[in-house]
Amino acid sequence: MKPMKFKLIEIFLFLNLCCACVVAEEKIRQAKITYIVHMDKSNMPESFTDHSLWYDSSLKSVSESASMLYTYENVIHGYSTRLTVEEAESLGKQSGILSVLPEVRYELHTTRTPEFLGLGKNSALFPTSDSMGEVIVGILDTGVWPELKSFDDSELGPVPSGWKGKCEVGKNFNSSSCNRKLIGARFFSKGYEAAFGPIDETMESKSPRDDDGHGTHTATTAAGSVVPDANLLGYASGTARGMASHARVAIYKACWLGGCFSSDIAAAMDTAVADGVDIISMSIGGGISEYYGDTVAIGAFTAAAYGIFVSCSAGNSGPRPSSLSNVAPWITTVGAGTLDRDFPASITLGNDEQYSGVTLYNGKQLSDSVPLVYGGNASNSSSGSLCMAGSLIPEKISGKIVVCDRGGSARVQKGVVVKAAGGVGMILTNTDTYGEELVADAYLLPSAAVGQKTGDAIKKYLSSDHNPTAIIGPGTTKLGVQPSPVVAAFSSRGPNPVTPAILKPDIIAPGVNILAGWTRAVGPTGIASDHRHVDFNIISGTSMSCPHVSGLAALIKAAHPEWSPAAIKSALMTTAYTAYKSGEKIKDVATGGPATPFDYGAGHVDPVAALDPGLVYDATVEDYLGFLCALNYTQNQIKSTTHRDFTCLTSKKYTLGDFNYPSFSVPLETASGKEGGTGVSSTIQYTRTLTNVGAPATYKISLYSETQAVKISVEPATLSFSAQYEKKSYTVTFKASSMPSGTTSFARLEWSDGKHIVGSPIAFSWT
Repeated sequence: MKPMKFKLIEIFLFLNLCCACVVAEEKIRQAKITYIVHMDKSNMPESFTDHSLWYDSSLKSVSESASMLYTYENVIHGYSTRLTVEEAESLGKQSGILSVLPEVRYELHTTRTPEFLGLGKNSALFPTSDSMGEVIVGILDTGVWPELKSFDDSELGPVPSGWKGKCEVGKNFNSSSCNRKLIGARFFSKGYEAAFGPIDETMESKSPRDDDGHGTHTATTAAGSVVPDANLLGYASGTARGMASHARVAIYKACWLGGCFSSDIAAAMDTAVADGVDIISMSIGGGISEYYGDTVAIGAFTAAAYGIFVSCSAGNSGPRPSSLSNVAPWITTVGAGTLDRDFPASITLGNDEQYSGVTLYNGKQLSDSVPLVYGGNASNSSSGSLCMAGSLIPEKISGKIVVCDRGGSARVQKGVVVKAAGGVGMILTNTDTYGEELVADAYLLPSAAVGQKTGDAIKKYLSSDHNPTAIIGPGTTKLGVQPSPVVAAFSSRGPNPVTPAILKPDIIAPGVNILAGWTRAVGPTGIASDHRHVDFNIISGTSMSCPHVSGLAALIKAAHPEWSPAAIKSALMTTAYTAYKSGEKIKDVATGGPATPFDYGAGHVDPVAALDPGLVYDATVEDYLGFLCALNYTQNQIKSTTHRDFTCLTSKKYTLGDFNYPSFSVPLETASGKEGGTGVSSTIQYTRTLTNVGAPATYKISLYSETQAVKISVEPATLSFSAQYEKKSYTVTFKASSMPSGTTSFARLEWSDGKHIVGSPIAFSWT
């Protein structure tokens, strides 16, 4: 009988567990979360005279208590609301509902940059300040600190006559906060507050004011006015200016200290389109999904259809492959590279070996060598090597420089932990994950960050010397650092995780140690114990590279107001460079070797060349609809993405290879039974159309390939244009041999008339 007793106990426990699971699942289903409801606006029932009445009726049919957070009229047709899972499922079954998408939380992903990009050169190509002043850059981010000199409007004329935006009043923000430079500022918090409750106004302003710094930094990078004598704590001194310093700025605050929510993002994009912006810059990223489930992709499609250029950050999840976000082909996806500027600081060990790190610390320096200790040896915690909060033993680090491994917490936060435990300095060492990538920070105690190789050498000294010591020298600003640019290790990489046949990222731009405007609400590190106030800050991320491209797109828009967003993107991509002046390929800091198109897309942006690209790969709404047909999207999925009634023709063959993109990505299948074989496994053809935006000219093809596994041919090999805006098509044939799964290889295609080079990267990947 004893075994039966245990069996009964097991059954009892199992039943209890099952009951608990059922209760938990029921609680989840009854909990309300925010949904974005996409309505088929063109099919509103005749019984309704207004769309808002229809929206309200649809919502009341599933919930009497629910109310609409926002209604959307431009980038999305519909509304957002709080519903239970059951209510959302019921609503999704109604006629006229395209989709009911659960809210997604998104995260936020200069003095030297203009010169590095060649914007200091005198050129007849650059637009006049008057034409530049007609371009409006919309920044969707954490808001703005309007008092900065970067928003000075003294050189600007009247606000463009077509502008429909406004300056919203809120805490610490008045209508007078805007001017002829900062022509609009709005905030969107309903989605955030529905998730977290009312905004804590002791922590952040319920207004367009920026209490984080990120939004001010991106806005001034894109279009900040000229500010002499800019610097951060004495570093990077010079004249600061945005990429399009005479463009207007409009702020759409949709990101708060707790994150950015898709219902607020959709409302911000919806409003930006209605206000009349020309550029939308979004340095945020979220989950990856098909385009009909991606709020940013949906909003960007409508923006592009209105002629608005949309630039987004690629993400900071590199060097992991397929780590990109914001990959829709109508979005310009921007990765990050370095500048030719660095902030070195010397580290001298007790054995007289000297190494170089980077720092933005400017406080009192160490006057002499002090004892050195590894965090992992001064802790009872498994996270001691990472110098996590509470992990260090004060008695073991007091009065010493502590060596901390990067990872697990913010870089500057580790210095705070060291200082709180009695340490007098910190050396931050990279591990395998970060390699030789160096990012400078404004530490709160003498500190320097070093690459993995230097870190390993310092740790070797620590373990071999009975009385290790070190001194950290003061930081400096060094220009002309070579090679530059190199692809940042953190910059997210391809292949494209949603559509492998579209190469992403599109391009890279400066994103490491970028100086731009900052909020005075927090210190340069952004942590609570940092009470320093600065007007400029140096930070890194694809969040910084994105507004560079947004501002450069504004320059091109001013010079060529008739160009479509696709034409502007093409100009930036086909004129980008992939090699240094020496001819050596751009390097990847993550590997130390050459970077590839999966790292930098078409290459590093070259704005001077982009103003006169010769030819462009243009694309219309119809081209994007054909692209969605090639993905085998259903009519409902297409409408959810585009808000257009469109049926793919059964008589037409839609292929991704014929989508008119400025770059080529060729996914290939490994032939069955031919792992590593050399037999020809496939022949693929891609067709492209070029539009002449220059003088009449004849262009000839050149091909460069690093692989023998794919034979490439182009027909015709010559394109002769006799008029501006004339179009010519060509076909590329790829004859690919079977290669092992996971193999990648690259090539390049260039059209040239002797003056212009219209370049396109080609990426091959075998799966």
